Amino acid sequence: MARGPNDDEPVEIPIDGTLDLHTFRPEEVKDLVASYLEECRERGILEVRIVHGKGTGAMRRTVEALLARSPAVAHFRTADEAGGGWGATLAVLRP
Repeated sequence: MARGPNDDEPVEIPIDGTLDLHTFRPEEVKDLVASYLEECRERGILEVRIVHGKGTGAMRRTVEALLARSPAVAHFRTADEAGGGWGATLAVLRP
């Protein structure tokens, strides 16, 4: 679970297949993405969209590296324009 603005308050993240990383610090992303993917798998959500933003591309590269190393991920790709374009990555998870 992520932390709130003062780091003492947990932030509830809805498990609905879309993870928006805009509100999280870069150092939180590794554990957050792994936990989110596992929660999605447990709930039978096997198609996930991770919104990392466009910016410099650093967060996108981090997310792609995490997905590439995850045994939970069957494959991933950049979202189409309707799904956020290169500001989001779509992943298909193994059941």
